[in-house]
Amino acid sequence: MDIEEYETPWIKRVEELIRLLEGSSIGELELTEAGTEIIIRRRPDLMMVSVLNQQVSLAPSAIQVVPGSGVQQVQEDRNLPILAPTTGVYYSAPSPNSSAFVHPGDIVQVGQVVALIEAMKVFNEIQSEVSGRVVEMVAINGEVVHKGDALIKVEPL
Repeated sequence: MDIEEYETPWIKRVEELIRLLEGSSIGELELTEAGTEIIIRRRPDLMMVSVLNQQVSLAPSAIQVVPGSGVQQVQEDRNLPILAPTTGVYYSAPSPNSSAFVHPGDIVQVGQVVALIEAMKVFNEIQSEVSGRVVEMVAINGEVVHKGDALIKVEPL
């Protein structure tokens, strides 16, 4: 299959979706077709630029190529992310003068509040969907996160 034959329908499809969204009040569109996910986020103050970035992985996820060392078996990452359920501003603490909800090394339980996301002037509590030990704080306090972004990584116990 020629690369151009594969790229052209997707570029046309994305351009068609962008045209359909112009002038609408829809701010975000997620679409999965034939195993490919398309996410279009609109911001009136940004200019949209089309970029095709098709990545194909032929190796299993547990195999990683390290430059200069050939191919080697790497232990699979078993950490689970706590994902942002919506787009908004991420806060790791209930107020600027308070301690963070969780820190690396802390044990969290299912349903425990681990963060806040402010969206449309409403603070949404983010609850852990997994029990385990916090291994990494991925999101940055006060920064915008998007729906589906990893906020915190947890090692299940």
